[in-house]
Amino acid sequence: MGASPFVRGEAARKNRKVIVITFGGGARDQETFAPEGQENIPNLLHDLIPQSSFFTHVTNQGILGHYVATASLATGVYETLNNFSAVAPQHPTVFEYFRKDLKRPSSDAWVVAPSNGFNRIGESECRSYGRGQGARVILPKHLLSAAKPGASADYGHLLRDNYETPLYTPQISGDLELHQLEMILKLSVDDFVAHARTLSSPDELSVYIAKRLMKQDAPSLLWVTMHDIDVAHTGAYSLYVDAIRRTDRLCSEIWHAAQSDPEYAGNTTLFILPDFGRDSDFDAGGNGFQHHRTGDAASRTTWMMALGAGVRQGVLYDNPIQSVDLVPTLGAIMGFSPAQAQGKPIRELL
Repeated sequence: MGASPFVRGEAARKNRKVIVITFGGGARDQETFAPEGQENIPNLLHDLIPQSSFFTHVTNQGILGHYVATASLATGVYETLNNFSAVAPQHPTVFEYFRKDLKRPSSDAWVVAPSNGFNRIGESECRSYGRGQGARVILPKHLLSAAKPGASADYGHLLRDNYETPLYTPQISGDLELHQLEMILKLSVDDFVAHARTLSSPDELSVYIAKRLMKQDAPSLLWVTMHDIDVAHTGAYSLYVDAIRRTDRLCSEIWHAAQSDPEYAGNTTLFILPDFGRDSDFDAGGNGFQHHRTGDAASRTTWMMALGAGVRQGVLYDNPIQSVDLVPTLGAIMGFSPAQAQGKPIRELL
């Protein structure tokens, strides 16, 4: 006699893997899903959306800074921390809920972040969850700097960390020390440096590391932050659009890497969503694509797609949801309780 539906459901939930990609840096609809921007996202539009449930109206009602907005995505609470401070989120992160409730080891939750300012994103200041109960964080640029002291001349295009405030340099200590690189990723420091030399962006370096991590450690919860689009702060529209096109390609690369990996194929749900948008060209208080300062609809309203295990394919949802709804949704999918999250599970994904 076969197992009951409840037992089968619990087994499927235990084996479920989730990958979250933040389409980070702030991208507007007019350079992405609006008709005039669709040429910039061929992979999302023609490959991923047909496989996905696509949400057209996701709002971010919090602070529009990349670190604080990503922290809000990761906690399900609109965090109020200083965007340019090296502090942890105040509320428990999705990684802490996942590991504590499901008793998962540290190897099962990872963050790969291109900006060194994200080094505290893996776990919160919440005492009830305790130190060491969050995700391990890999900062590929920090590893590259450690591997090649004085590397700024050779790898300046990869090591540039913050386009909004160029003088800001976060004080960090990497969660993943250099000597652990070979042990965990089966990647020597020399190989890492040699491969970095062939890459043109920090996000490409991050995705390279994320795919190595999937192959070697197969974490059940993998969070990848993208950041190349933040080059818009320089005021160069062509670089902004190039970054959108690159991010589009890299999202597809991660999905296809999951589909071709026996550890992930068939049991993985992928979420892709921007942290927020950018200012409208028609708001006198903003700078258009260059910044995200006004809090207007263009800067607060984005989108989200979910595809893979348990997700309806080819469905469009126009009902409004919030970015803080992500963590409660992940909890419902994976079987943990995000007790302090303020968002609500997205019923269309359950």
